[in-house]
Amino acid sequence: MAKAIMVQGTMSNAGKSLLAAGLCRIFKQDGYRVAPFKSQNMALNSFITEEGLEMGRAQVMQAEAAGIAPSVLMNPILLKPTNDVGSQVIVNGEVLGTMSARDYFKYKKKLIPDIMKAYHKLEETYDIIVIEGAGSPAEINLKEEDIVNMGMAKMAEAPVLLVGDIDRGGVFAQLIGTIELLEKDEQDMVKGLIINKFRGDKTILDPGIKMLEERSGIPVVGVAPYLQIQVEDEDSLSERLEHSQEVGQIDIAVVRVPRISNFTDFNPLESIPGVSLRYVKKPQDLKNPDMIILPGTKNTMEDLLWMRESGMEAAVLKEASHGKLIFGICGGYQMLGETLSDPYGVEAGGTMKGMGLLPMDTVFAKEKTRTRVTGKVEALSGAYQAFSGAEIEGYEIHMGETNLRSGAVPAVSIYDHVSGKTKTDGACSENVCGTYVHGIFDKESCTEAIIKLLGEKKGLDVSQISSVDFAAFKETQYDLLAEELRKHLNMHKIYEILEKGI
Repeated sequence: MAKAIMVQGTMSNAGKSLLAAGLCRIFKQDGYRVAPFKSQNMALNSFITEEGLEMGRAQVMQAEAAGIAPSVLMNPILLKPTNDVGSQVIVNGEVLGTMSARDYFKYKKKLIPDIMKAYHKLEETYDIIVIEGAGSPAEINLKEEDIVNMGMAKMAEAPVLLVGDIDRGGVFAQLIGTIELLEKDEQDMVKGLIINKFRGDKTILDPGIKMLEERSGIPVVGVAPYLQIQVEDEDSLSERLEHSQEVGQIDIAVVRVPRISNFTDFNPLESIPGVSLRYVKKPQDLKNPDMIILPGTKNTMEDLLWMRESGMEAAVLKEASHGKLIFGICGGYQMLGETLSDPYGVEAGGTMKGMGLLPMDTVFAKEKTRTRVTGKVEALSGAYQAFSGAEIEGYEIHMGETNLRSGAVPAVSIYDHVSGKTKTDGACSENVCGTYVHGIFDKESCTEAIIKLLGEKKGLDVSQISSVDFAAFKETQYDLLAEELRKHLNMHKIYEILEKGI
């Protein structure tokens, strides 16, 4: 059976996901069959597997680092917040229902058999399982019936590496305080401490590290640097959403709606030299982009209402009237239509007017569409003509069904890998285009087409701006991550912890 090691953090965004990915890559490089696992993930960034099942993108990223295909076994429970007090609960890749936080807290222990069934299946196939926790194990109000931190560590009999974030300050208090709030048997399971996101001269830290080891009785197994690694982020805590970027030759603005989801759709555009991709929350932050993107959202109607109230909708409509390229994905695509109706109360209920930029209507359905797709962009006219024929691949994940009005032109033609049918998707009209396909920019030919049409519209010579093979680019990033972590983690000690277990 597989050996396990678990990465927990003193807080959310301490760097657990990235460190777990790095360990997956290192173990893979060292010849082991390794898989990631997170019993419960809360995120709006999700992914659809080849079987049409939904899982969190953090474990997809870690699976890529491990060199294996992502599977819902790696993330049996996914919580997708629909509002401030409730989430859609997805179990084994399928929607169980929507629950309030209180109701889910009472219900979650019933999911332990699903968690352990998934975990044991991974045990049968792999040599090492790298488990990721969530938030902090010291959230004393949530410790009862815990299924994702120390509760998971106990079920898997996994030794724990506890990670603290020095970039936010107070890392020694983070680590010591977390340990002291754990029960004695939980403290004994923490076998190593990691200080993460360090910048500067490590020797300055040495007195603190010595004290930390003396106070806790646990060895510090690494001081990991602040890494500028371009891999996919877990959720909206992502620093890229706050990053203010200088405007490049080609400037793309993504509207940062409150419940933005799957913003990893835009990572390929962000990786192209000469292209700036900015996330904007205020109309004045739009400046003068070459293209405006409306991203996916977990609550289209509420986020469209936010666009309306914040003045962002009026700003986008103004830019569209001036010929600016507008592109919508999933929820952003739905916003661009004439109407949005929610007869079953999937979101806010009722009917509301869309932005009126595409001749179509959306009705929210009871069942979620989940599928992988491949295909190409249709023969388009207007500003998107140069986009015609570009190959695409990605996935659909949405509750809405969109019907085009008479005379409307579909944007893409795709093959549905789950149903086995070919269909059209999206809509395009002059300078406005939209689709349900997440990951549409992952194909190099697609990003090249977009950059070419933006450059030509601006009168630029974009021959020197070339897109990248994003899959190959990510491989270099995982190798770089592993290389850096080998320099700064005591891998000999980590292997020793893995071998001894708890």
